[in-house]
Amino acid sequence: MDTLETLLTRRACRTFGPQQVDRDTLDRILEAGTFAPSGMGRQPWKFVVLRNPEQVRRLSALNARIMGVERDPFYGGKTVVVVLVDPEALTGVEDGALAIGNMLNAAHALGVDSIWVHRAREEFELDEGKAMLAEWGVEGEWRGVGHCVLGYSAEPLPEAAPRKEGLITYVE
Repeated sequence: MDTLETLLTRRACRTFGPQQVDRDTLDRILEAGTFAPSGMGRQPWKFVVLRNPEQVRRLSALNARIMGVERDPFYGGKTVVVVLVDPEALTGVEDGALAIGNMLNAAHALGVDSIWVHRAREEFELDEGKAMLAEWGVEGEWRGVGHCVLGYSAEPLPEAAPRKEGLITYVE
């Protein structure tokens, strides 16, 4: 897919079907995340890939509790990429956000649907979230940035909303 077409046509998926993303495709998406720009090239991120249904369910339940809802904030997605960053990295949150953006766009280019889900920072500030990281073998201090949820939509994705007026200002 052409790069500009990818950027202009990617949409958030809010109804994932049962099909899991194959490992080769997933590896390509993750690789794209590792090639995101980062402040001074530090690459301060760590990606934790959850494909175990029970682990995805537990993290979804924690996210929903923080959000104050009883629905699945991962929309039934089968793969959740947790993006963490070194809390000492000056531009860590921005770098992690770029990594998620790269993964979202790479997924679309490869025919995989996705959505960015927030509240990772809040999850991993809690003792429960820290315990999950320890269970997953993640050592040290990490700040949550967000989740890149991957899968295949169970229904057609929506068209883009019209772009707001006045978003661009030229100073020439």
